[in-house]
Amino acid sequence: MADSCSVNSPRRILSVSKRQRARDEKSPRFGLSGEHGPKPSKVYNFVGSIPTVVATVIYFICAYLPEYFLRSLGIYYYPSRYWALAVPVYVMVSIALALMFYIGLNFLSTPSPTSFHIIFDEFSKEPSISACSKQDQPIQPISDIGINRINEVMFNNKK
Repeated sequence: MADSCSVNSPRRILSVSKRQRARDEKSPRFGLSGEHGPKPSKVYNFVGSIPTVVATVIYFICAYLPEYFLRSLGIYYYPSRYWALAVPVYVMVSIALALMFYIGLNFLSTPSPTSFHIIFDEFSKEPSISACSKQDQPIQPISDIGINRINEVMFNNKK
């Protein structure tokens, strides 16, 4: 009878969802999408990994096998060995420079520590003083904490 009544507690909602998940894990179809086999994302990941592995193997063959061995396999045209090292190095250096450039732009766009833009901006909300009593309004409206209150709490040595 308890399972048929409405769910009215967050703890009870959690226990109901845990029971449902446990039931789903025990079912033989877990990991399958309906009656149609494996989930499409798993299939796409598998199919996408095949060209990646093939391209990596071809890259290592062209980069590290000696020239006479490639010719004996019937491979006569392949990129220069220089590019086998140069392209990955260029990509890694480009990524590192892009990250440093991004961090530098953030430092340039950040106001100095003595700026008033750190304390107040266009989104600042001053605490409003309402005529309601504490019983009428148990939760105060959302607002920013003033710098004077922060200084009082952090640096006042009164105990």
